[in-house]
Amino acid sequence: MRYLIGVSGGADSVAMLHLLVDAGFQNMVVCHLDHQLRGKASSSDARFVEKLAEKLGLKCEIGRSDIRQRMKESGESMETAARHARHAFFADCAQKHRCRKVLLAHHADDQAETVLWNLLRGSHGLKGMREVQKIVLPDRRTLELHRPLLALRHAELVAWLQELGHAWREDASNSEPVAVRNRLRNEVFPLMNEISGRDAVAAFVRAAADFSECESAIYEQLNGVNLLDPQGRLHLPTLKKLGPTLQRAALRRFLSAAGISNIDRRMIDQALAMLEPGGSAAFNLPGSKRLRRKEGRMWVE
Repeated sequence: MRYLIGVSGGADSVAMLHLLVDAGFQNMVVCHLDHQLRGKASSSDARFVEKLAEKLGLKCEIGRSDIRQRMKESGESMETAARHARHAFFADCAQKHRCRKVLLAHHADDQAETVLWNLLRGSHGLKGMREVQKIVLPDRRTLELHRPLLALRHAELVAWLQELGHAWREDASNSEPVAVRNRLRNEVFPLMNEISGRDAVAAFVRAAADFSECESAIYEQLNGVNLLDPQGRLHLPTLKKLGPTLQRAALRRFLSAAGISNIDRRMIDQALAMLEPGGSAAFNLPGSKRLRRKEGRMWVE
């Protein structure tokens, strides 16, 4: 089976690449996107990844994206613009190599940061990243993201690289307070460790696992209910028969399957309000989409 593997040149993705090669994986395509945010350092990262792939005997795809220009055009934050650019690049690589499975080097520390940030912005409670996640891009292309390192800590990966003498690239911007994740990693979690006297990352990772188990139980109940009509629209009379918790979960899953991002409680509340007598027949969603209701059906357009 072939995989695309996202390699930034940093310790986490380089460790993942070496671990996979050591485990016998060979049918992989190394994919690196130059975000053009750090001048010569960004170009050097790309060259490092290209040479590493060549040394390991792997195919390599190098792409470039002007993230600052994308931010100006889209109004997205740097993190969001970079993530969307990477997904589009991975989708291009997926088409070229006929493989939609992408391996990413997110680890336990990343998971904790994701859970905390989701909690702070009101996006689905303690939900973290999934080990396997199917995503739909705005142009309807799909990717299957795999995160094999979620149980490992960043420090463990660095220690393993050092022990074996593997080189990697350091991104100096990771220590600068210019992005949300940087501040969570470098300021918030150390402070929580100090205040609690405990490992905050481990606590958030456990919370995410507990939340995932509860969510899985809810979705198992939904799987026994046929909520969609032949056209893939939500059948509202059936939805209204469910309890409030299942209604929320059903709407969240429906919107996610339609490619809607940043689904928070407010969005779900707006969707639920459409079920009430006199409720709105439509409201705007992210990505220039709309949720519409008519004649007992609900759909995204």
